[in-house]
Amino acid sequence: MGERKKDVIRETDAEAIRLAKTLLRSARSGALAVLEPRTGSPLASRVGVATDIDGAPLILVSMLSAHTPALLADPRCSLLLGEPGKGDPLAHPRLTLICGASRLERGSDIHARAERRYLNRNPKASLYAGLGDFSIFRLEPQRASLNGGFGKAYLLDRSDLTSSGPIVEELAASEQSAIEHMNAEHLDAVAVYAHQFARASGEGWTIAGLDADGMDLMSGDSVCRVFFPQPLVAARELRPVLVEMARGGREMMQTSDRT
Repeated sequence: MGERKKDVIRETDAEAIRLAKTLLRSARSGALAVLEPRTGSPLASRVGVATDIDGAPLILVSMLSAHTPALLADPRCSLLLGEPGKGDPLAHPRLTLICGASRLERGSDIHARAERRYLNRNPKASLYAGLGDFSIFRLEPQRASLNGGFGKAYLLDRSDLTSSGPIVEELAASEQSAIEHMNAEHLDAVAVYAHQFARASGEGWTIAGLDADGMDLMSGDSVCRVFFPQPLVAARELRPVLVEMARGGREMMQTSDRT
């Protein structure tokens, strides 16, 4: 039985990692499972989700919610991401992350960064993010399981999902100004990213987040993920990559119009 069970898991490859990162970076909400302090029983609830710049999930929760004191009592938790579409809900990809939760101290640099990124992704949360009973938790991924559809199961570790190294802090320092500049001056380029690289439809796309692997785009309640051709090694590479992707995307549009 052990050998047969092991055969179900496929070898983790670049395609699986890309799918897992897409599910992680494009999630607007997820199912959070914690351990109930009094009984030790599993407790699952829906939470809003964003990601820190390195890919770790971020949640904004109230002390009035049952899952918040549970996380404070025992940081072990899991987060299920992935929305079902038409037809069989089990035919659609989903990602389960095994995490350790830590509450970010209000006023700290990491809290400021996490709050900024969370509100960029979930702007309506600004109505209550500053209330005293709300806290941001960062969920540190330890490992994950990806179900990419029937017969497509993979096991991943932290390094498959998150970025590390100097690029994380470098990009964090300049991310917001780059986002604001692109959304104020270059929405035509952002539309190219959405339509040509994410194959997304609709208008009104803006950048919600930038990281070493790519960018998160939003239009109303829709979110899409666009990956850079190669992960950034230094923050100074961001501008040339964005310029080149806009140029390449426009060329693809022109080629498509001629055929």
